[in-house]
Amino acid sequence: MDVSARIEAVYAQIVHRNPGESEFHQAAREVLPTLAPVLGAHPEYLEARIVERLCEPERQLVFRVPWVDDDGEVQVNRGFRVEFNSALGPYKGGLRFHPSVDLGIVKFLGFEQIFKNALTGLAIGGGKGGADFDPKGRSDGEVMRFCQSFMTELHRHLGEHTDVPAGDIGVGAREIGYLFGQYKRLTNRFEAGVLTGKPVAWGGSPARTEATGYGTVHFVQEMLRTRKKDFDGLTVVVSGSGNVALYAVEKVHALGGRVVACSDSSGHVVDPDGIDLALLKEIKEVRRQRISAYADAKPGAVFSGRGSVFELPCEVALPCATQNELTEQSAIALVKNGVMAVAEGANMPCTPAAIEIFREADVLFGPGKAANAGGVATSALEMQQNASRERWTFAQTEARLAAVMTEVHTLCRTTADRYGCSPDDYALGANAAGFVRVAEAMAAQGVV
Repeated sequence: MDVSARIEAVYAQIVHRNPGESEFHQAAREVLPTLAPVLGAHPEYLEARIVERLCEPERQLVFRVPWVDDDGEVQVNRGFRVEFNSALGPYKGGLRFHPSVDLGIVKFLGFEQIFKNALTGLAIGGGKGGADFDPKGRSDGEVMRFCQSFMTELHRHLGEHTDVPAGDIGVGAREIGYLFGQYKRLTNRFEAGVLTGKPVAWGGSPARTEATGYGTVHFVQEMLRTRKKDFDGLTVVVSGSGNVALYAVEKVHALGGRVVACSDSSGHVVDPDGIDLALLKEIKEVRRQRISAYADAKPGAVFSGRGSVFELPCEVALPCATQNELTEQSAIALVKNGVMAVAEGANMPCTPAAIEIFREADVLFGPGKAANAGGVATSALEMQQNASRERWTFAQTEARLAAVMTEVHTLCRTTADRYGCSPDDYALGANAAGFVRVAEAMAAQGVV
């Protein structure tokens, strides 16, 4: 059986074993064909069935999460943790609290996390988790009781040398605090390294909040430099207005770019003068209002509940919201309007058809497993500080983050070139580089 046929057989097995999990299927379909040059050069990976083993999680946890709301009513949610691969280190990946969360979503995120974590060069494996709980509109007491119930089940599977969750959509500092408090209560241990994304006051890392957004922009800056450009004077659009988007906006502005639009699930706002970041943070982090409140408060800004930020003219687009938000139609509009670079601040926000359009148009495209690796890299740096009982400054942490993102960018380009592809093929470079690091560790550790 040749390499392509073997890859198709693996993909067919994934679909058969994981019925209905379309996001996981999509993630596998995006990765597997790009591994063909690697597998052709390393037949020992085929012989050891590395790909087949890599695509099957080491452990999948699904559990009931009962809790009581403020009205005294019992609520029941479903929790998940997929511990995908530990060849390089303890499972590492965030927890997502959102109504859309199901096993397929968690598997897709965990699968991507394997490659992303490997690219950082840090000693972390891949995993992901979450629940179909929606913290929006819930009181602090309700969120606390849910988190306590969730951790009561999950804690037995965690540990700083076993599995180290972090935050994701719907899980910020508040949720991490409640989760850690329950873990500490159940285990009678202040095991700071068991959760990352903690507030700085009790073990968190400076710059962790900013890391994913900052890291994405650092990656784009490196991509632009390959074409003798930088952010200075460029027009940028950012989807989302959560943690990743906010700090992507901040870093773009610091590098001289101008972000003219951002969004949330209700629509998007356009500010030709450039997004007022202080106002946006006030609306989203303090008032917790919809993005339309920005237009109400800022003269000249316009809110629209229709269309997409990706229909606006820009040179750089940063999808930082959720999966499959940037469609083929949006990609066509971006190319028509002269976009130079697109980088995924979110996980798999671009559909396969959109990515193909960018490739055909010679638009620089940074896949999420490379472009948004700054978040998990800084989480690993937080683990390092927890283990040594040290606390770094913001400047120290950001400098390490920038260095990691530069190394990831270089690794993607050199790996693509090594396997006979254009250095601009960051998708192939990221997949191949991450795969080789994991495959070498798996081969060395035997059939386990």
